[in-house]
Parts: sequence; structure tokens; C-alpha cells
Amino acid sequence: MKKIGIIANKGKPEARIVARELLYLLEARGARVFLEENIASDLGRAELRTTVEKIGSEADLICVLGGDGTLLGIARQLAGRSVPILGINLGTLGFLSEAEPEHLPHAVDNLLLGKYDIEERTMLEAKLVRKGKTLGTYTAMNDIGIAKGSFCRIIQCAVYLDEAYIATFSGDGVIVSTPTGSTAYSLSAGGPIVAPNVDMLLLTPVAPHSLTARPMVLSGNEVIRVEVDAVHQEMGLSIDGQFGYRLEGGDHIYIKKSPYVTPLVKWKPGGFFEAIRTKLQGEWE
Repeated sequence: MKKIGIIANKGKPEARIVARELLYLLEARGARVFLEENIASDLGRAELRTTVEKIGSEADLICVLGGDGTLLGIARQLAGRSVPILGINLGTLGFLSEAEPEHLPHAVDNLLLGKYDIEERTMLEAKLVRKGKTLGTYTAMNDIGIAKGSFCRIIQCAVYLDEAYIATFSGDGVIVSTPTGSTAYSLSAGGPIVAPNVDMLLLTPVAPHSLTARPMVLSGNEVIRVEVDAVHQEMGLSIDGQFGYRLEGGDHIYIKKSPYVTPLVKWKPGGFFEAIRTKLQGEWE
């Protein structure tokens, strides 16, 4: 018996409808289902109610209903659990999702028959150090952003790869992203699209005050260190664009490939490039 967890973003209007249909399809095919607490209440199935952490430890696979942001949050929360995640897109772009709500019966059949592949996506680990003291260690799936405040002057980001000095970027900040994150914040800042199976880290300056500052593809096996400085204190560190922490001049941020990966359920050959064609370039079939 397959044990399937369902986690849904209640902020999406159709989340309850899709979750109810998914639950019906899974139970009709003999699967055991775990429902995340909020959606269990909405569906009136309190006996299936459990926490995200328990779903991560007991389920064979998790269906995440929402947009990419929802899936990113679950990936961070369950980092290290190695439970495969199927994204069911209730958002707009949905780069990380493999299924659409209108194709739920097909998706359920694929899951229960094992007709899918697992694509392991690289994650990042970032450590914030201030005056020699580690203030926090964070995990990201898309990117680590270092940026100035909305109405502030530029900041300086001195970047090192291991101990080799790369450059100092003056501007709005820098982004360090995984291949998965290359289609997120980095892309909007002029970075390249990177296939998800490439072992690398991507460094993208944001609005640099230099005509020669360009995105850089760096080794996935080394540590990027960014030292920030500015004449003001309006600087921040962002994790997947979802959580922020205030930075001070002289802070060091150490970024490297995380020991954890996010296993995504995939069954479309060339699905990444199909997503690029359809969702970025508008080539609808």
C-alpha cells in the first residue's frame, strides 16, 4: 500500500477542490493518505490529520498543491528527509510542478504504478557570520539573495571562491543560485538558464554599477564567501525570496552546496525544456 501525503496552500482558491478530488482518487485506488492539518480540517477528514514533519517521516511520497513558492517552503522544511515530492500546480508559472489539476487521474495512476522518475535537485546552505560569530545557518532550494533596501544607496559585495578573490560588485546586491533557481530571481537579474542536472553554483550581480559585471558559473564543490559593506544599514539576506534577515556592514555570508537534495517526481521526458518553451517563451501547443 502506497502512503501518500497531501499538503496544500490554503491561500489558493482552488486548493480545497483539488485536494478533495486527489484524496478521492487516491483512496479509491487503495492508497493510505495523510493530510496536512489545515487541509484535513477543510475536507472534514480529521482522522487523516497530521503534521508536515510526520508526513515527511511516514509518507512514501508527498503531493504539494500550490505554486513554486509552496513547494520551495516544503522542500526547506523537509530537507534531509529524502521523500519524493510531486508538485501539482495551482500557481502561475509552476516550473517545479509536474502535474496540473485537470490531469489528476493520470497523475495518480502514474504515482501508484511507479511510472515516474526521481530528479534530485541541488540545495544551498548559507551561513551568516558577524564579527566571528555564526548567527544562523539556512537551507535554500532556489537561491540566496543579498540586497540593499528599497530606497537606499548601493552596497558593495566582495566575493571570494574558497579563498580566491573574484570581484567586488557595487550595485543592488548579488544572488547565488542553484540550477533550479536559475529560472527565478537570477533570471530576472539577467542570469542564464541552467539545466537542473548541472553541478554548479550561479553568481548573478543585481543592477551592478559596471558594464563589465556579468553572471558567473562557479564550481559546485567550492564555497562562495560574500562580504557586504555599505554606508547604511539597509541590507538584507533572503532565503528563496521568502524569508529575510537584516545584514550589517562587515558581515560574511558563506554559501555552498547543501548535503541535502530535494527529490522531485518527474515523468515528462524533457519536461524542463518544455517548461522553458511554454512558460517563458509562450510556445503553447
